[in-house]
This record gives sequence, structure tokens and C-alpha cells, in this order.
Amino acid sequence: MNENPAKRNNSSANVRDFVIGMSDGLTVPFALAAGLTGAISDTSIIATAGLAEIAAGGIAMGLGGYLAGVAEVEHYNAHERRNLCKIQNNFEGEKENVKKILADYGLSPETQERFAQELSVDHRKQAEFTLRYEAGKEKPEANRAYWSALLIGGSYVIGGLIPLSPYFLCSSVRSGLFYSVIIAVLCLIAFGIVKSKLTGQAVFKGALRVTLVGMAAAAAAYFIAKMAG
Repeated sequence: MNENPAKRNNSSANVRDFVIGMSDGLTVPFALAAGLTGAISDTSIIATAGLAEIAAGGIAMGLGGYLAGVAEVEHYNAHERRNLCKIQNNFEGEKENVKKILADYGLSPETQERFAQELSVDHRKQAEFTLRYEAGKEKPEANRAYWSALLIGGSYVIGGLIPLSPYFLCSSVRSGLFYSVIIAVLCLIAFGIVKSKLTGQAVFKGALRVTLVGMAAAAAAYFIAKMAG
């Protein structure tokens, strides 16, 4: 069997949470700041509004990650309880089910029998085994919800502060937007490359997609604010 599949599954979930938070963090506050630049001439107002959005967005994203993590744990626990009931009500049938799973991996009948017999001593481990290798469900960490909230919310805040930082340093909104665009483009390209490597996508295509989406959102916000103003 594969080594430490639960740890691998939770690592994948951590990567997913980081990607979700960082991609939104680099895009949404940047688009907001660009939009405000098209309508406001005071960098301090844009910086303050950007900070408020980052705080609200980080909290909202974190809460969303927490609720999703809680739902993931509850969903797994419900399946585990169902499997435990099946083992208690149909002990021999579930042992045969374990042997069938092992047969699919090419294990000999003798090994199947010995493994199924030893595994059946611990019903919870047996339920976890069938969930993992029959249903493809990995047991999430008990603190999955808290980690998800921290990763999504934290990466959103970090991603949002990066393109907003020029507005704290520049006195002109034009200069702030200029440097914000440069920083955002570089960060979006870098993030697109990292995201593509983590998710196994083509690097150039992934980086280009992330960058174009972020810049399109910012451009749309800027011109809409210009027309409205």
C-alpha cells in the first residue's frame, strides 16, 4: 500500500488552500485599488479602502475555509459511522470486501485472508481501510478546519498587501497605480509559475492565464470607475 496517504492528502489540501487564498488576494484588492484610482485622487483613501477590503476579504475567505474544513471532517465521519455499522451488522461480508480490495492489488489468497483477519480486530481501522481503498476517501486531520482558515485567510491578506503597498509610498495615484501594476504583474507571473508547478500544469500556460485574469479584472475596474466618474 502507499506510504502515508493521509499526510499526502492533507499536504494537497494545504496547497489547494494556499492557491485559493493567494490567487484571490493578488487579484481582488488590486482590482479594487485600480478601480478607485480611476475615480479618486487621494492615495491615502485608496490605501485605507484597500486595507478595509483586505481585512474583510481575509476574514470572509478564512471563515469560508473553516466551514469547508468542518464540512469535510463531518462528511468523512458520517461515512466512517456508516462503515462501522456495516462491519457490525455484516462482519463476514465486510471481511470479504477487504479481501476483494487486496485481490485487486494482486495479493495472494493466503495474504488476503491473513490481512483481513488481523485488520478485522480493529473495526475503526477496518472502516478507515475500506474508505481509503474502496471509496477513495482519506481521513482529514482533526484540525483541518483551523489550518484551512489560516492558510486561505492568511495567504489572501499577504497577496492583497503586495500590490497595494505602492499606495502607501507614493503621493500620486498615477504613480501608485504604475508601480502597483508592475508589482502585480511580476507577482502574478511568479504565482502562476508556482501554481502550475504545484498542480502539474504547463508552466507558461498557467502563468499566462493567472496574469491575464488579474490584469483583466484590474483594467475592467479602472475603466468602469472612470466612466462612472
